[in-house]
Amino acid sequence: MKFSVFQLSRRGGRPTNEDRMGYCYTREAGLFVLADGMGGHAEGEVASQLALQTLAAEFQRQATPRLPDVQAFLQQGVMLAHERILAYGRHKRMSDGPRTTVVAAVIQDGYVSWVNCGDSRLYWARDGVLQARTRDHSYAEMDRAGALKLAHKILNRNVLYTCLGAEARPVLDFAGPHKLQQNDRLLLCSDGLWDVLQEHILLQRLSNSPVQDAVPALVDAALQVAGSKSDNVTAIAVQWEQAQQEPEAADTQHGGEDTFSSTIQSLQDLEGFDVNLDEAEIERSIAEINEAIRRSALHKKV
Repeated sequence: MKFSVFQLSRRGGRPTNEDRMGYCYTREAGLFVLADGMGGHAEGEVASQLALQTLAAEFQRQATPRLPDVQAFLQQGVMLAHERILAYGRHKRMSDGPRTTVVAAVIQDGYVSWVNCGDSRLYWARDGVLQARTRDHSYAEMDRAGALKLAHKILNRNVLYTCLGAEARPVLDFAGPHKLQQNDRLLLCSDGLWDVLQEHILLQRLSNSPVQDAVPALVDAALQVAGSKSDNVTAIAVQWEQAQQEPEAADTQHGGEDTFSSTIQSLQDLEGFDVNLDEAEIERSIAEINEAIRRSALHKKV
């Protein structure tokens, strides 16, 4: 497969940047992830980094070189990340543990699938026209959809009702697989970008330039519009080219038969917390996740 990718994160008017983004790929599959650690909760940057690292580790474990089941990977990977964030909070005996949003996309066989939790978004554009975008898990989005009947009683409708790291089971939305066409663009971004720029401007800039030019232009524009009160602004964009025998990604890197490449870094020095799961722990966790999913599906049928 062949694609171009570019990522960028800049701190706005916040004391720290809790956004994280990255990607990894084999010769047959690619994973793209963005997470936004939630303000108002301690160590949001740890939650967002744990989300990325957990997904990347599970991708490396399963994509050999392709994923056997893309949606199962996305569901299991995000739920594993949720469990690792909860475990970190318990390890540090935090009364209010770290939390994060997440949006993750997988490209395989020329198709894209994605999952999101919270309000970090994915946009899919073709020739400047929006094909799809994720739905925010906020009360404002529920109000726009007509599902929130007591909107006038909620003081801040931009508050999220789900995320990774909360005690409640996270709400996950899935989409795909969708067939990609030549020059389709995918944009994963934090609310520091989409909440500032109008959608038609975002799509225009995303579609009219190579991703290595479009991403810096979008990030700079968001920071300029928001000014000193800007949130952190993070984006990762992918331009799909075509299926080929040899993979090509990010600055025309090439991968061989056994290549696994990643921009997602490991966490360091978490005060004795082991960020790595061994094979037995992973299989046990996935079995528990699948059983919980099965019970939830049976409950909905009833």
